[in-house]
Amino acid sequence: MKFGPVRGFTLIELMVVMVIIALIMGLVATSMSRSISGAEARVASRKLVASLRYTRARAIIDKKEQVFQVDTENRSYQAPGRKQVDLPEGVDVTVTTARSEVTSEAIAGIRFFPDGGSTGGHIELTVNEREYRVNVAWLTGETKLERAEG
Repeated sequence: MKFGPVRGFTLIELMVVMVIIALIMGLVATSMSRSISGAEARVASRKLVASLRYTRARAIIDKKEQVFQVDTENRSYQAPGRKQVDLPEGVDVTVTTARSEVTSEAIAGIRFFPDGGSTGGHIELTVNEREYRVNVAWLTGETKLERAEG
C-alpha cells in the first residue's frame, strides 16, 4: 500500500484564520452598535419634536403658557402633564434658550404662549459625533428637526 502526502492545515494556519475572523467580527459589531445608536438618536429626536409640538398645542388649546423642560444632567425632558422621558444611553443633550427660562445649571425650558409663539431656542442631541438639532422659532413656535452635517 502506498499513501500520498497528507493534506491539511497546521495549527498555526488555523490560529491565523481564527484571529482574522475575530477581528472582522469585532469591526462588524462596532459598526452595528454605532448604527443602532444613530437610529436611537433619530427616534429620540423625533419624539422630542413631537413633545415640543404637543406643548405648543396645549398652550394654544388651554389659552395658557406652557413650559417644556429639559434636564441636561439627567439627559431627560418633560412636556407639561406628561411623564419625564429619558434619552437613550450615550445620547447627550444641550439646550440653548432664553436666559429667563434657565432654572438651574442643568434645567432649562422653552415656554410656549397662547398665541403659538415661544421663547425659542434649540435642543441638540449628540451621539457618536452625529448631531440632531431641534429648532424652535421664537415668533411662531414652529418646531423643526435638522441633522447637522459633520
